[in-house]
Amino acid sequence: MIDAKLLLSLIAIGISPFAFESSYAQIASGGFGDSPFERDYGDVKFLDAYFGTADEKFEIDAGDKNVPFTVVMANVGTQDITGIRGQLSLPLGFSASDGPGSLIFADADSNSLAGENFYLTFFVDIDKNVKVQQYPGTVKVDYSRLRESGVRTAFEDFDFKVTGKSVINIRALDPFLTSLQQNYVTIEISNDGTAPISSVNVVLQNTQSERASTTQSITNIENVVVLNTDWEIGEINPKSKKQIELDIYVPESLKGDTLRAPIEITYFNAHGDKHTVSRIADFYVKGLIDLSIYNIDVIELSGTQMLIGEIINEGNEDGLFGFVSVEPRGDSNIKPTTQFIDEIEIDAPVPFNVPIEFDGKPRYGEHDITITVRYKDSVRDEIFQPLEATIFVEEPSKDGGSGPDLSMAAIPIIAAAGIGIYIMRRRKKVTTQES
Repeated sequence: MIDAKLLLSLIAIGISPFAFESSYAQIASGGFGDSPFERDYGDVKFLDAYFGTADEKFEIDAGDKNVPFTVVMANVGTQDITGIRGQLSLPLGFSASDGPGSLIFADADSNSLAGENFYLTFFVDIDKNVKVQQYPGTVKVDYSRLRESGVRTAFEDFDFKVTGKSVINIRALDPFLTSLQQNYVTIEISNDGTAPISSVNVVLQNTQSERASTTQSITNIENVVVLNTDWEIGEINPKSKKQIELDIYVPESLKGDTLRAPIEITYFNAHGDKHTVSRIADFYVKGLIDLSIYNIDVIELSGTQMLIGEIINEGNEDGLFGFVSVEPRGDSNIKPTTQFIDEIEIDAPVPFNVPIEFDGKPRYGEHDITITVRYKDSVRDEIFQPLEATIFVEEPSKDGGSGPDLSMAAIPIIAAAGIGIYIMRRRKKVTTQES
């Protein structure tokens, strides 16, 4: 009886490790239990797959042909490998550049040393209906170990992305600047492609330091004063745009020239790689036309009331095709009238005299009017400069024979003044042409 109990005890002790094996965090022989991380030993390991070459990732879009597709592998074994050849399997919409139905092969350029990476570059055609998104793929790699006969094969599944393309353009919303004054400028940065760009930084370049080493500069931005030159504008999505604003003062010496503003744009593309591109925003520098209307008055000539005044141009460019218009305001019944005054030259007063006529019965006394000078600048943009004024219209004198006629005496004075101003303007114009 004692022997039987002893025997049962020995049997229980012997089988207890098998009965309670699953209750302990022990690793079964040859594996790693139920670990969520898969341990799979081999000679090659997949690292990355993308459109591009070993040196650079490319942004690609639907319809692109003969695009390089690179698979990056690592030789994680203890021996060098040779005879490396890859075969690529991609979903519908991607095919070999050799033609439909062809297999997509690539060979490594050289042996891969133990612990080094190697690259397999395939060439792929992309269907025009492929969308910008992520896709699955599989690569098969055949290789041989040095000093070992036979061929080993590895299969790797991976994901890759059709990124789309970013297309960066710039333009000035108003491409005209005016010399001798500060200009408020807005430049538009647009992404006309199908891939987003992020962390966009825009810098206005000044090439003054570069001119010392070049015989001729392609830009003259160093000749102007710019108040701000650096902008962080963040992300620009496909088919969208951002704006930067700057203030530029242009000296008189650039009048009639084209101002070329070089702009450097730094951003991260859809692969997360940093890129820098250069663009140029062009502006045309106009002269300044700075008009003032003064000496507004009403005189009587031969029984007719005349509105007179003078225009002075204190800028550096003549106003072209000038007109002076008079229009009533409020309850005034003065008829709208326009007079042609031709060029408005700089630093030379231009007189005007407009007869006052009434719409209906003449009403004498105060009248509120608007005097508008209309002219064109050097790029033939029409400009209107109004001035609101109040004039006093007196009733014409009815005594035609008692005493001197002051209006008749004023006629030769005005005529002489007009002739003198005309001669001065003609002499100045001839002098300018000869110089």
